[in-house]
Amino acid sequence: MSLPTTSPTMIGRASDLRALQAVFDAVAAGESRSVVLSGEAGIGKTRLLTEFTRSVRSSALVITGQCVDLGEVAAPYAPVLGLMKDLVAQRGRDAVLEAAGPGKASLATLLPTLGPDAEDQREGGVGRLHETVAVLFEALSRDRPVVVVVEDVHWADGATLSLLAFLVRALTCDRVMIVLTFRSEDVSRGHPLRGFLAELDRTRRVERHSLERLSRSDVLRQAIAIRGTSLDTVSIDSVYARSEGVPFFVEELLGLDQDRDGDGDELPDTLRELLLARYERLAPTTQQLLRVISAGGVCVEHALLERVFAGGPDALDTGVREAIGSNVLVADATTYEFRHALVREAIHDDLLPGERSRFHAGFAEALEAGVGGEPVAAAVSHHWMLARDFGRAFPATVRAMEQAHAAYAYSTEAQLGERLLEIWDQVPDAATLVGRSRSELMRRTASALRNAGWTDRAIAMVDEVLATPEDRDDLDQAKLLRDKAFYLANLGRPGSVDLLEQALDRVPPGTPGDLRGVLLTSLGARHMIVGRLERAIEYADEAAREAVRTGSARNASVAANIGGIARIHHGELESGSRMLATAETLADGDGSALLRYRVNASDMANLLGSYEDALASALEGVARAKELGVERSSGLILSSNAVDPLVALGRWDEAEERVHRALALQPPLAFSVYLRQSLILLTLWRGDTESAATMYRRWRKGMLSLSGLEVQTRFGVARVVMQVGLAAGDLAGAWSPAGVGVFDAPDHRPMPAYDLPALADAARVLARVRVALATGTLDVASGPFAGVDDDQLRQLEERWRALLAEERFWPTAPLWSALVDAELGGPDGTGDDVGAWEAARAMAERPFAPAVLAPYTALRLAEARVAAGDRPGAQDTLVVAVAEATTLGAGLVLDGARALAERASLNLDGRPRARGTSGSIELTARERQVLQLISEGLSNRQIGERLFISAKTASVHVSAILRKLGVATRTEAAMVAGASGLLTASAGRIDRP
Repeated sequence: MSLPTTSPTMIGRASDLRALQAVFDAVAAGESRSVVLSGEAGIGKTRLLTEFTRSVRSSALVITGQCVDLGEVAAPYAPVLGLMKDLVAQRGRDAVLEAAGPGKASLATLLPTLGPDAEDQREGGVGRLHETVAVLFEALSRDRPVVVVVEDVHWADGATLSLLAFLVRALTCDRVMIVLTFRSEDVSRGHPLRGFLAELDRTRRVERHSLERLSRSDVLRQAIAIRGTSLDTVSIDSVYARSEGVPFFVEELLGLDQDRDGDGDELPDTLRELLLARYERLAPTTQQLLRVISAGGVCVEHALLERVFAGGPDALDTGVREAIGSNVLVADATTYEFRHALVREAIHDDLLPGERSRFHAGFAEALEAGVGGEPVAAAVSHHWMLARDFGRAFPATVRAMEQAHAAYAYSTEAQLGERLLEIWDQVPDAATLVGRSRSELMRRTASALRNAGWTDRAIAMVDEVLATPEDRDDLDQAKLLRDKAFYLANLGRPGSVDLLEQALDRVPPGTPGDLRGVLLTSLGARHMIVGRLERAIEYADEAAREAVRTGSARNASVAANIGGIARIHHGELESGSRMLATAETLADGDGSALLRYRVNASDMANLLGSYEDALASALEGVARAKELGVERSSGLILSSNAVDPLVALGRWDEAEERVHRALALQPPLAFSVYLRQSLILLTLWRGDTESAATMYRRWRKGMLSLSGLEVQTRFGVARVVMQVGLAAGDLAGAWSPAGVGVFDAPDHRPMPAYDLPALADAARVLARVRVALATGTLDVASGPFAGVDDDQLRQLEERWRALLAEERFWPTAPLWSALVDAELGGPDGTGDDVGAWEAARAMAERPFAPAVLAPYTALRLAEARVAAGDRPGAQDTLVVAVAEATTLGAGLVLDGARALAERASLNLDGRPRARGTSGSIELTARERQVLQLISEGLSNRQIGERLFISAKTASVHVSAILRKLGVATRTEAAMVAGASGLLTASAGRIDRP
């Protein structure tokens, strides 16, 4: 009999165990954390985890899952299935379903016995599945910390990695600890795990921990713990040298050393010999049994082994007992597995070709017969492939592909599709077996590739199908063209519109099904986002008629959505708004259409300057998404839509937190770009110009690639380029085609929601260029300003003003027109006209003005007053600008205020002026209006309503008045104002500004 398999105490891992315990302590305190544990095979990852989980089981819920080695195509969600089974075993089915919340039906994807039959399990897609698992772990962690262990993720399928990545990103303030292990030597260049690990490395809540080999003293301690006595120096040197400090090899060498008859030279010299040494000492029947088990996989059910092993029950029992006694196998109530996967791999690699085919065929047949429970089609396909029986592997792979699709395991589905294509020509009647033609299978595989994130490969496959001379009808060709159009749009590449129009030509009116309707709505959407509004309206209207013909409520909602948005942009505000509202009614009960409506409706409210409405709409959608269990998947888009209104309302901390949370969850490409634009500008206005410029350089490529396809992105990027360029002193960058030049693009079509704010930025750049030209600091001999002169700048301004006049119907146009007038005011057109800045300041106090414009226009008004020689007025206005910027956190304005104070010797501390006559107290015209209303006893909210400004702006005015009058209360202000004649001076009607 061999020595005990392992040391009764863990050797050389005290610091590693402490590291895991430290992470667990942080988790127990309320912070989700993850650990990625790596090391070579045999280094002791499982032993360390066993010791760790044993130490925390009394205070935590520990669930474990094991990845399965099925070669190149892994079984979908195999370790997650193990987690769910472990969880149900510990907590019970009902408790698990209750904790899973509204998305509990989607758990049937992982464990069919969990899912209620009454619900549509595919509603919400893979995002809902991910969210449900996150909600499940969150709920469980409220009672006690949850430790989720997944071993050997180097064998994990893409769907499992995607789910794990989501959990790591999504679980932040919950008591959940995720521990993943992998063999470092098995993750070669190009391995799917590399990208997964790189993604995790960007998350601050993930720790990487690598297990090192044991030292010679540790090996000696391990040997003593196993043998009970010390080893002589020669023996320990031999064991240490041969094992190289790998604990598993130390155990094997010590066991062999105990059984050998000769000296140390008889110990194996190679790793293969060491792994097979125990196996080769067993009886021939036991060796035969172990060869069969090695073909079964990491863990083999007794029922399966009994079916495949040809030696009979007695031989099986005898062989198993010997293998367990020799520390080759371990067993539980129903399964067998090798003590270490390395031994299993060595025995399997040693199989003869005939044995390999025979054993794998045996397991495939047994699995197909239902032995050992419900068969996993991917495992059946794997065994038939290794048996080289393609005729039987083909239908098994077809079933596996369907199972993978049903489980949202798109990467596995794609790999199985590629496997079918690889053996297609070796299987008679392949089209009959798969139920589709080869080109249809390629289209299906391309769809899976795209859903798995491999869009370039999906496009290549569609191109290959399109180039195939196989006969296809117009509908099949249209679907291929549609798919390629979607894939190109998914990558932010041009060409979608032409492909969609080619597809539409092949689907005439009256064609059964929804394909024509989908093409029409897609074309309407694509034309809208590039600014071809008339074409967008035409396609949307035709899509609406098509939806009525086919009875598709979803297409009807989408058509109304697109048609309404396009009409609003086109200037048909009332009819467009009515049409957009019908999209919500038509979408009732359809989650996809309703999400699309809420996204567009909240975005449009923001563009129209109704920031409170936009925020309320977005947050209502987020709340509904949370109720449905998709808050961090599809609800993420609505959460992203809350960012811009929050910024406009001056709630910058909330906006920034939402941006970071959304970006961490990796929203779709377009929304990632929108969020990054918002974050850059928010960082800039907070005063961190360097960080804003760095972020722009880092994200520039992706932002510019999408800007070629979307007007919204193009002008959003242009604003970033211009504002960052101005703040960083990069006037040439601000003047570039991506900045000011956006208005000169040949395909520019007026869309006021995006044009107007960008025109105000462009006017600021133009004014700065005029100053540089006048002072001789502009290089007009070469570079971006070559040949620029006053006439060219005047013509450019005239074109912009013509565009302003054309877009004056937009509700926020008065604000942006006033800003353009102010930026380009004065005799030289450089922005030093006091009256223009007073008008812009008044507009900046209106509810439709973004919050940052109030302190910005106050600063610019102070600058204009300095230029005009009005130092007292400049002083007062500068104090207001500083107060407003401080309240908002607008560091960029504060920097400008400090620079102005330094240049003009002004005071920033806001020291009050002495009380006296009305003429000695300097109040602006707006402040006199506010003072009048204060004396009438109105609140800030009431003042805001009377003057059509926000309550927050009213509050800033009240604070400025109290400071100037040198009083502490509103009552005192009214008394001083009355005594000094200020109310008489401000008498008169208060008109709408």
